[in-house]
Amino acid sequence: MKARNTFNYSLLALACAAALASTSVFAQSTTGSIGGQAEPGVTITATSSTGLVRKTTVDNSGRYSFTNLPLGAYSVTLQRGGVVVDKRDNVNIVVNASMDVSFASASNAKSLGVISVSANALPPIDVTAVDSRTVITSKELAQLPIARTAESIALLAPGVVGGSSYFSGPTGNALVSFGGASVTENAYYINGFNTTDPLSGMGGISLPYGSIDQQEVFTGGYSAKYGRSDGGVINQVGMRGTNKWHFGAQVLWEPSFLASNPKNVYYPNAALPAGYGYQNPELAGSMYRSRKDNTANHTVYSFYLGGPLIKDKLFLFASAEAEKRDGLSTSSSASSQPYNDRYSFSLPKHYLKLDWNINDSNILEFTNISNKESYSGSLYAYDYDTRSQGSLFGYDTSTKTGSDIYIGKYTSYITDDLTFSATYGKTKVMDYSQIPGANPTLPYLGGVVNQDPGITGGIPITNGITTPYVKSPNAGSSSHGLRLDLEYKLGDHTLSAGVDNITTSSTDEGQQVFGPAYAWLYGKTSKPNTPLNPAFGVGAPGGNGYYVRRYIYTTTTSMSVDQTAQYLEDRWQVNDRWLLSIGLRNDQFSNYNNLHQAFVHNTNQWAPRLGFSWDVLGDSTFKVFGNLGRYYLALPNSVAERAAGPSTYTNEYFTYTGINPTTGAPTGLTPIGPGPISSNGEYGQTPDPKTITAIDLRSQYQDEAILGFTKMLGSKWMYGAKVTVRRLQTDIDDVCDDDAVARKAVASGIDPDSIVFPNSCLIFNPGKTNTFLLANADGNGYSKVTMTTQDWGFTEGAKRKYYALDLFLEHPFDGKWQGRIDYTFSRSYGNTEGQVLSTIGQDDVSKSQDWDFWQLMENSNGVLSNDRTHVLKARGAYQITPEWMISGSLQIASGAPRVCMGYYGTDESDPVLYGSAYHYCAGNPTPLGSLGRLPWTKQLNLGVTYRPPFADKKLAFSLDVFNVLNERNPTVLDATYETAPYTVSNTYGMPLYLEAPRYVRLSATYDF
Repeated sequence: MKARNTFNYSLLALACAAALASTSVFAQSTTGSIGGQAEPGVTITATSSTGLVRKTTVDNSGRYSFTNLPLGAYSVTLQRGGVVVDKRDNVNIVVNASMDVSFASASNAKSLGVISVSANALPPIDVTAVDSRTVITSKELAQLPIARTAESIALLAPGVVGGSSYFSGPTGNALVSFGGASVTENAYYINGFNTTDPLSGMGGISLPYGSIDQQEVFTGGYSAKYGRSDGGVINQVGMRGTNKWHFGAQVLWEPSFLASNPKNVYYPNAALPAGYGYQNPELAGSMYRSRKDNTANHTVYSFYLGGPLIKDKLFLFASAEAEKRDGLSTSSSASSQPYNDRYSFSLPKHYLKLDWNINDSNILEFTNISNKESYSGSLYAYDYDTRSQGSLFGYDTSTKTGSDIYIGKYTSYITDDLTFSATYGKTKVMDYSQIPGANPTLPYLGGVVNQDPGITGGIPITNGITTPYVKSPNAGSSSHGLRLDLEYKLGDHTLSAGVDNITTSSTDEGQQVFGPAYAWLYGKTSKPNTPLNPAFGVGAPGGNGYYVRRYIYTTTTSMSVDQTAQYLEDRWQVNDRWLLSIGLRNDQFSNYNNLHQAFVHNTNQWAPRLGFSWDVLGDSTFKVFGNLGRYYLALPNSVAERAAGPSTYTNEYFTYTGINPTTGAPTGLTPIGPGPISSNGEYGQTPDPKTITAIDLRSQYQDEAILGFTKMLGSKWMYGAKVTVRRLQTDIDDVCDDDAVARKAVASGIDPDSIVFPNSCLIFNPGKTNTFLLANADGNGYSKVTMTTQDWGFTEGAKRKYYALDLFLEHPFDGKWQGRIDYTFSRSYGNTEGQVLSTIGQDDVSKSQDWDFWQLMENSNGVLSNDRTHVLKARGAYQITPEWMISGSLQIASGAPRVCMGYYGTDESDPVLYGSAYHYCAGNPTPLGSLGRLPWTKQLNLGVTYRPPFADKKLAFSLDVFNVLNERNPTVLDATYETAPYTVSNTYGMPLYLEAPRYVRLSATYDF
């Protein structure tokens, strides 16, 4: 704020009120707004750097606004009688925010004083926002030393923590958890189109890093215009061409010789309770995995070009990025064939944006994004005794994943008060996974370290097959979506309505065991004369306790999902200080099997949203805000893989007297069980879509409440606090206790011989009363069976509760330095993480082993896997001289809860054939959190940038050091306690994933 005479807060309050009245917010928006106060009746013109011109007349209350403006720089002028009398240049708007540009005039000077308002000098508190979000601009991305992924940017926002290292996105990127939700409950957008992985919801596609104009991270309080997420939203807006040509290039290099080695991993050697022994005592304390020289060379080459194809009319922005990583990875000593993997990742990306200003009332945009990843690896024999590499013996699984995306958007400014926009997009996803050159007649061998040494002489017999699963060569997905939005400004109300539809489909997705459709898994029990699973007729192996399983697993199928929605919203400027956002959304979800038969169909899912913003002092220096909302989440395509499609998941138990020296397969087999057994009844049959899902199934949804404030501290600082409460109201999972259904049917008076009982798991709402259809044995119709929580044997329903207190202190960039500190105290607790299960890395979305049987949920109530009680984040940059800048980022978080999953109860039983999967450990109950926490994680990144004066600051050299302290604490420990009753797994408690060690990134950038 610059004052020609005096500073007048009253004028500023009116200016902010004008901005409040004009704001239009899209959670997945690509636009922003400009508004303000001026003399009634004058003409305001906003001209973008692309020549787009918007004009309006200031209303009788002295307000004006422009909504739904494409991002970029604008020049705003005031005209009186056709003559320009005042002007504001370089007004840079931010996605989803309103920039205040107000003008003083002779007519209001008597009452308000004559001042000149600079939009960029206003306090940085956006009093128009009722949601919780963080916007990171391209300028900040260029300054901060962070990894080049959308998730790494998202981790800068409060309430966002790293998800379990078990899970990764479509191009291998680590995933994140928002507000205690699981990693599949987030939504990804690029230029207004949903790019979330259509198969499983595991992450989404993002832009080439250098093409990100702004990334918006929503952590709560979304508008009714948005849905399909009860976690968070990552919304990227790409760069666009302007009336000036620009180009640039960048080279990044992360050399392996400047990277630290990961830690070697050793088998635990812990003191065990009386009566318990390790599966293989000789392994205790020995090396499990060597990580020496397990580093990589990482290079990225990128360029961009942007400018006018036709000045003021047609604009181009194009970029390309070639990323490659070559390195070494050593397998574990327990591998079916220990090896050194000389691997290579290739990640080509490109981004193309065309903008056509048809005229000042109509805009057409086209976006094309390609984001791919291919992986290959050559396998060399590795000798753990000599720590030496041998000859090439095969190839690792080759994968090709990623997407091609096409987006078109049309915007029409029909009148000054009426705007219409339409967005249509298509996605093609590839998901290739095969083993080149592998002999398809050879089976995968698991647990080779547990082969009988009396047969092998102590040297495991292997066959060179190192990968248990592959995909169909035709595996892939696609999606297409249409969004229509209409906005009308009526006095103090901004009214919006629209539809938001997307259809996704997947073909031949799922997994299947490599080779002859089965694998051999070797095992050993420390109690040779104890039956392995008496409940399913599996007896004792006898002898020295050695046995083998023939394992079959196939889930390949096709499926699709339709998601439609409609919304209404009113943003009502009650007075100059209060804004209310009132919205209502209705979602409909339908899931189909490979025959396009619906097995889930949810309608009338009404999601109310209510938010407010109070400009306490009327000068944008103190805001109190809050919101209440309900958020529904659809089931992704992958739910059909084991729930609605034909799947096989069996084990058959044998003892053996020999092992084929060529194939590694056991010989001299003697069955110790009844044949192939499946705890979930998965024997390859196609389920009836009408019988696998509760007919009254409700979609997963969550309620959320947020209350917070933001306040200026002097003229250069601001601070704030926010309280968030989330509660999962309904969950979806599968239940597999067909005996319980049979008991209830009989108790309900149904003749058991007249119906066909389910022989597969059922999709239901844990904790709710669910009604299922059972096919009549005569083939004529269905009978109904209603199951309560008690009928299944559960004592309570699904529970996930989250509360958090966020505190922050920030100094926005003032030309010299910027800094921000966030601290979050939170708790996430209950018995249900969400759609996936981080304790064991199970990514069967909404089909986890939780809720399959009541015994699996006993002792399940505790803190949840994504709970990080304390999180401290800091970031900043300091311009030492015009040529030199230093920057840094710090993230410190308390560890996840430790997990121990063992056999059931004090007698080490296995009542539902799930093995070591119960919340017991050595006979003691072990709810999450009862065994303490993993170590804290501390990640400090530092960077320095030099811009030599001889290149007019167009050239920059940077050095970034990641994980400066070289922290390598474990992030995931093996949670499976036993391999058989009283037989402790040699890997229980062993680190499976650790923090990435220190590495260095060098870069050179040129922008013209």
